[in-house]
Amino acid sequence: MLWIMRNDVLCLTWEPRLSPFDYWVAPSIFPVYNCSVVDPVSGFFCPMSNQYSLDDREDDIVLRKAWEQVLARLGQRVPVTVLEKFLRPLKPTTLTTDVAVVEAPGRFVHDWVKDKYIDNLRDALSDELGRPIRIELKAQAREKPLAAITSSKVRAVASIPEPTALANSFRPNERFTFEQFVVGQSNRLAVAGAKAVASSPGIRYNPLFIYGPPGLGKTHLLHAIANEILVQDPHHPVVYLSAQQFAEDFVYALQNNRIDQFRRQQRNVNVWLVDDVQFVAGKDKTQEELFHTFNTLHSMGKQIVLCSDRPPRDLLLMDERLRSRFESGLVADVQMPDTETRCAIVLKKAKQDHVVIDLETAMLLAESVPGNVRILEGALTKIAAEASLEKVPVNRELAQEIVDKHYRNVGTSKPSFDQILVSVSKHFQIDVSEIRGTSRKAPVAHARHVAVFMTREITGDSWKHIGSLFGNRDHTSMMHGYRKIRDLMNRDRETNASVRMLMRDLYPDAP
Repeated sequence: MLWIMRNDVLCLTWEPRLSPFDYWVAPSIFPVYNCSVVDPVSGFFCPMSNQYSLDDREDDIVLRKAWEQVLARLGQRVPVTVLEKFLRPLKPTTLTTDVAVVEAPGRFVHDWVKDKYIDNLRDALSDELGRPIRIELKAQAREKPLAAITSSKVRAVASIPEPTALANSFRPNERFTFEQFVVGQSNRLAVAGAKAVASSPGIRYNPLFIYGPPGLGKTHLLHAIANEILVQDPHHPVVYLSAQQFAEDFVYALQNNRIDQFRRQQRNVNVWLVDDVQFVAGKDKTQEELFHTFNTLHSMGKQIVLCSDRPPRDLLLMDERLRSRFESGLVADVQMPDTETRCAIVLKKAKQDHVVIDLETAMLLAESVPGNVRILEGALTKIAAEASLEKVPVNRELAQEIVDKHYRNVGTSKPSFDQILVSVSKHFQIDVSEIRGTSRKAPVAHARHVAVFMTREITGDSWKHIGSLFGNRDHTSMMHGYRKIRDLMNRDRETNASVRMLMRDLYPDAP
């Protein structure tokens, strides 16, 4: 084996008797240099990955190493397609005291990353380097990639992964399994439906539509379905994506004349898992594409599972054709868990994170920490971190201290009328001005009646005062709207769950 210099590059030649291992071992021996292996017969260079030039500044090398760790950390939290299409193409170039310059391969990636992930990248990089760092993102003029010559074939680099590659690249979160999901009265139907789908994809409950407030385990169930299927068949084509990701990929495909490739990517799968489907409500072209994708997959017997923060009938800005199809299978809700279930969740989370906690302390958290399961698990993480820092065990006294400091009196003050209107506006995706206005369109009138019902239930104000809040309307119209929602809630479980969810999110002590 012989080291030589050629064109200012440190190179390694090898003899024919050496094994392929000897041929590729060089990068691990000399990771700092720009190394290439040279074939002694042909004299061809074989470039190695992750190369560093002899002229590289020390800070720049530190930046690149830290950037690799940043991508590794974010890779556990973001979809694979986001990581591969938007984050991995970013190229860290220079590092000064408090600024890291990162180049994006084109204006589209630059704008998308700056809008969606710049804060996550900045925080992760600052953490890796041990000091606050500002990322200066620059757009690089994109060049058409050179064809890579392999044998006698020339293959162009694709912007969007091929369908099979996308399905095979999806890896569900290994922590999100059915065994780690705590089943209670509030989620029993949704869990049963998810298990049935996982055992017989495309045969039972197709589509499966799961809805409920944020932080109660809908995404957990989607990953649990994928985990169960992939245990049975590791090569089963399963795709998980959020509706926002679907919309962004669709727009990207339109802009780059790759719509056919996008459709193959979405439709050549056996299991299609879509999270937060309410995101596409009001987006006509995206809804149209989602509708045709749904029809194609359903007609071929492929399994479809969708999650939303509200039932199909409350997706008022969603095309009626989509809403009816969402309701054609099993519609199951996930509600706020009771105290016993919350306690079981704390104990399960503690066991998973190797935190020693007794039943009394777990029950204290279940009873005292308001909000959804995500907040409850966050409280346990906070207590465990405090115990580790202070080198004390997790006990009732420490838990009580954390609860008093961070969670006492949270959500006990009643929301204002304006806060109620904003909450209803976001839920139904209708402007506040329309809800307070005079429009008689069915979606607007329904949202207005819900706002009246919530205002009366939460604030207890008189009908006359509530009428004045809605533009001096007659008190009898306020009473009519209230009774209409109350009667609908008594008749329809989905409407009842949807309105109660809105009220509890806004005011945990709501009746």
